[in-house]
Amino acid sequence: MPQTKFLLNESDLPKTWYNINADMPVPPAPILHPQTMKPVTPEFLSVLFPMELIMQEVSTERYIDIPEEVREIYKLWRPTPLIRAHRLEKVLGTPAHIYFKHEGTSPSGSHKPNTAIAQAFYNKAEGVKALTTETGAGQWGSALSMACNMFGMSLEVYMVKVSYHQKPYRRVLMETFGAEVFASPTDRTNYGRSILAQTPDSPGSLGIAISEAVEVAATSEGKKKYSLGSVLNHVLMHQTVIGEEALKQMDLAGEYPDVVIGCVGGGSNFAGIAYPFLRENILNGRNTRFVAVEPTATPTLTRGPYAFDYGDTAKMAPIVKMFTLGHDFVPPPIHAGGLRYHGMAPSICALYDAGFLEARAVPQLATFEAAITFAKAEGIIPAPETAHAVRAAIDEALDAKEKGEERVIVFNLSGHGHFDLAAYQAYLSNQLEDFEYPESAIQAALEKLPIVN
Repeated sequence: MPQTKFLLNESDLPKTWYNINADMPVPPAPILHPQTMKPVTPEFLSVLFPMELIMQEVSTERYIDIPEEVREIYKLWRPTPLIRAHRLEKVLGTPAHIYFKHEGTSPSGSHKPNTAIAQAFYNKAEGVKALTTETGAGQWGSALSMACNMFGMSLEVYMVKVSYHQKPYRRVLMETFGAEVFASPTDRTNYGRSILAQTPDSPGSLGIAISEAVEVAATSEGKKKYSLGSVLNHVLMHQTVIGEEALKQMDLAGEYPDVVIGCVGGGSNFAGIAYPFLRENILNGRNTRFVAVEPTATPTLTRGPYAFDYGDTAKMAPIVKMFTLGHDFVPPPIHAGGLRYHGMAPSICALYDAGFLEARAVPQLATFEAAITFAKAEGIIPAPETAHAVRAAIDEALDAKEKGEERVIVFNLSGHGHFDLAAYQAYLSNQLEDFEYPESAIQAALEKLPIVN
């Protein structure tokens, strides 16, 4: 029988994170101050982040050492398995070979602890005692709650309201680790109160939740820092342990990917698996394709312009150049809460704009159809976010079948769906619908983009 699991030893755990800034084939755009629209200074960012993370954000070193304390905690679940999806291949009748990196084996059930542990460590090292953050579906909030508990820090989580109600057990998990969780928009912040005054039944968005978390940190007189689960370079860099392990595991499998796939909301799990393989393209002449998959309900890469925009709705976070649907964009209440973000990681956007990455948008019903096909074949129920990557992987395998091509497909199974069973129940009872966000709504939001000279 052909091998199914490709496992590494703890001694194979990467000792460094890979920093795409060292090899970016396109120059990075500046990060701008939200008021002055001039390049930000470390002093401005230090209100929100510890200095070590700020230095990682702008570093051009190819590799950043992973602190030993972080590696020791990583060993609770890392290295994660790379699994050959033999049964799915058989169901699809495809000549393609499908592999997935199973990040759902982490204690909180997703890839998010890879950066949560690192961010908590660097904040603790600087003497920070409390953090604030946002979360969509709750994967990031769960991971940071776990990390803060491990380092003896308190945490406030502003959870997008629609997800707060869709996924109550994510809230319970965060509270079990000791975090306080609030349904955003809340009446705890000036910005939250302003949103509720205008739209009392607002479902919330990641942009709004970020604004609330940033406001709390920025007005705490240094008592609290802010932690972000995606988008920024240091966050994506921490996730590259995924791709570095996958490179070694593909060697064990005796194959190399023709295509690497990940879902994208802010971009962290996609970058985590893709960037080490992209390095091999840039430096060593490999020709792997990279496919970033987003919902049709939040079509950032596929329908947004490439422009400077605020990272949050209240215009308190820095301005970055990215594909955006506009900071005022409030996406429909799809169950993939972690993908309901108006923008995207600047490095992913620059690479996509330059043609180094592909992007596609898939509707909600098709993602759940793919998720159930995968679950029945492989026995793993994927999170709704990850289901977007599953959909694209299945489509790639079927395309290979139609063309009679052998094709090696690798995707990141970024989290399990055990806390998302209400979404599966809704799908199985025909209570889900597809959302195609209207062009008029996107255009209205884009008209409020900042004017950057």
